[in-house]
Amino acid sequence: MSKKQALLEPYNLNGLELPNRVVMAPMTRSRATNSENKPTGELQGEYYKQRASAGLIIAEGSQISKRAVGYVNTPGIYSQEQVEGWKEVTHKVHEANGRIFLQLWHVGRMSHPDFHNGELPLAPSALNPNDKSFTPEGFKDTVTPKAMTIEEIKETVQDFKNAARNAMEAGFDGVEIHSSNGYLLHQFFNATSNHRTDEYGGSIENRAKILFEVIDAIKEVMPENKIGLRLNPSLNGIFGMTMDEETIPTFDYIIKKLNDYDLAYLHLSEPFNDVSDIPYAETEIAKRYRPMYNGTIIINAGFDQESGNRVIEEGNADLVAFGKPFISNPDLVERFEQNVPLSEYNQDTFYTPGKEGYLDYEAKTERAEALQ
Repeated sequence: MSKKQALLEPYNLNGLELPNRVVMAPMTRSRATNSENKPTGELQGEYYKQRASAGLIIAEGSQISKRAVGYVNTPGIYSQEQVEGWKEVTHKVHEANGRIFLQLWHVGRMSHPDFHNGELPLAPSALNPNDKSFTPEGFKDTVTPKAMTIEEIKETVQDFKNAARNAMEAGFDGVEIHSSNGYLLHQFFNATSNHRTDEYGGSIENRAKILFEVIDAIKEVMPENKIGLRLNPSLNGIFGMTMDEETIPTFDYIIKKLNDYDLAYLHLSEPFNDVSDIPYAETEIAKRYRPMYNGTIIINAGFDQESGNRVIEEGNADLVAFGKPFISNPDLVERFEQNVPLSEYNQDTFYTPGKEGYLDYEAKTERAEALQ
């Protein structure tokens, strides 16, 4: 690896100066093991502080309301207790000269009645994703959800707005709207999960409508240039999602329309699995959408140091998000700088409570060791 690396070049993220182009991807870690589902400075604060040399941290998905939850021990951003917990986290990150966004999350049908006092999860349509939900009693089969009423859709848009306001109060540098990976907004986009016949279903424009209502609501409480969003256009066979012939045209429409906004970034995922045998799937997401989108593109899914540098050098993305490598390498940026080999992660501790597999990965570089 040559000394000068594209990943290590600074970048102006629509007004936010980043020292490098290495982004820590949002990752569920299920460490909010308390009755309030709030983060703490001692646990999440230290975790993100250890990784503060990233150009940008996108903190884990945080539910925007009680109805939005679908995984055990995930933090929220809808209560004052949660806001106070996140304040401890952002303070530690900023003390370490880091920058951090919060991902706003509603899982929709990827939930279970166990989280909702026996009530059905909410979704665009009453269609079971036939997947699993990680409940307090372990993984359980998903159920047929409740199709949202218009009123419930409007309430959810307001929940996103309130969550964004709370994130700003908690000291985040911005928010990412989680409209990806088979969760609620993604469920609206795809015709295979949205069979509505009202203003939120049917046409591509109708299925995308809720996303733009969410963006418009959020920008009432924070600057547009602090709002990012995440999309996974070719997700298929995972998180209950199935592509069809209209899936990619729907994302084409969404991404072109996003040019009407002055967003912080668009965070795209390359396919999570092999979709080369699906004639209407797109196998090269960054290459397809770079010419369509005028703003900053973050790309993720399966990148390493070499391929991360290359995708920037080729002009197909501006920033690269790394997930699992950041779990076991809190000093990932410094390791890239010094070409230090990466440590392996322990998948058995991804979602377990406490510090093990969370705070105890060793830094191998001088700067990171000083933060430990």
